[in-house]
Amino acid sequence: MVKIRLTRIGKRNDPFYRIVAIDSQKKREGKFIEVLGHWHPREKSKKIDKAAFDKWIGRGAVISDGVRKLLK
Repeated sequence: MVKIRLTRIGKRNDPFYRIVAIDSQKKREGKFIEVLGHWHPREKSKKIDKAAFDKWIGRGAVISDGVRKLLK
C-alpha cells in the first residue's frame, strides 16, 4: 500500500519536511516513490504539487495524519 506522508530532512533544531508518496513498509527516511511537495515549519511555508497529489489519491494512496493536518 502507498502512503502519502512526511519525511524529515534538514538540520537539528531546523526541521524541513518533504511530502512524499512512499510504500507503507518503508522507514520514515526510506526510499520514496515521488516527492509531492515540502513544508518548512519555521518559515511557515508549504508547497504541494496538486496534480501529483491528486494522481496518488486516485491510485488509492492513504494520507497520513500529519499530512492531513497540514492540508487543513
